Amino acid sequence: MPDRIFGFHTGRTERNMREKLIAMLEHGRAAFESASSAAALQETRVRFLGKKGELTAIMKEMGKLSPEERPILGALANQVKSDLENLFEERSRMVGELEMEQRLAQERVDVSLPGRRITGGSKHPVTLVIEEITDIFAALGFAVAEGPEIEQDFYNFEALNMPKDHPARDMQDTFYVNDDIVLRTHTSPVQIRTMLKHAPPVRIIAPGTVYRRDSDLTHTPMFHQVEGFLVERNISFGDLKGILTAFLSQIFGKGLEVRFRPSFFPFTEPSAEVDIQCVMCKGKGCRVCRNSGWLEILGSGMIDPEVFKAVGYDPEVYSGFAFGMGVERIAMLKYGVNDLRLFFENDIRFLRQF
Repeated sequence: MPDRIFGFHTGRTERNMREKLIAMLEHGRAAFESASSAAALQETRVRFLGKKGELTAIMKEMGKLSPEERPILGALANQVKSDLENLFEERSRMVGELEMEQRLAQERVDVSLPGRRITGGSKHPVTLVIEEITDIFAALGFAVAEGPEIEQDFYNFEALNMPKDHPARDMQDTFYVNDDIVLRTHTSPVQIRTMLKHAPPVRIIAPGTVYRRDSDLTHTPMFHQVEGFLVERNISFGDLKGILTAFLSQIFGKGLEVRFRPSFFPFTEPSAEVDIQCVMCKGKGCRVCRNSGWLEILGSGMIDPEVFKAVGYDPEVYSGFAFGMGVERIAMLKYGVNDLRLFFENDIRFLRQF
């Protein structure tokens, strides 16, 4: 402390406060030097310099001093505060360095240990199949088109030859938003939207998400479908068979047997279900194909003239075919998956296989 401060003749109150300040400085120095952790240092700082600390308590007695004494004790209090703050900063650096040395000693890294592999993500199996289907049809000259998932009744049903009272609507298990708005039950509405915008020839596939009220081992309320169609002059059922046979041989492998069975769809006439030789048993018969040797894979047919009329195409001039397939079904057969729900449960052990 500056000697000049101690040279003044002061009263008893001033002497008591001076003695308290000097004693507090010595106690603070000892306390800071003995603190061995950051937490202990902080407690010591609050004890001496905090709002309710010892220095604040002493300063509250300043009102008892005379006007001549206050500047002298104020200077001494500021000096004590500065000294304690310097002690805190110096000791904090020392404790910080000590704690760092201890941490480095305890957390020593063994550089000989193998590193942790960071695994990247991969595409979902359904996405892989959609991309493969798209690539195959792109090589056959088909472009890709998209449409809304929340669809008008006109595009989803009426323009596809299914008026309000048509019994085929019951086959769709539709989610209705209201009488005129539905969650699309197939990607066929994209066919209508495309033909309304473009004059023939058109050659399109429409992959996307569709919705139906169904859920079991082989059905989910939401799934993926690829619709495809071709409209031009002089298109025949033979063209349909050629395109689909070429597609199936590429997606499942060459040498695969394919057959077409008569069926019914309201927007195609004639219509056919397409079966492939069972990929599990190679046609010998098994549980998957119910011992028939065949698996249903997609629906197809020649576009009904009523559909052409709905979009303004002349059925006397143009003809065409359409087909539709469920992507998850193709993925199940391609990858040997026996439960459709595995595609949507996001089990990382399942997804890593792809």
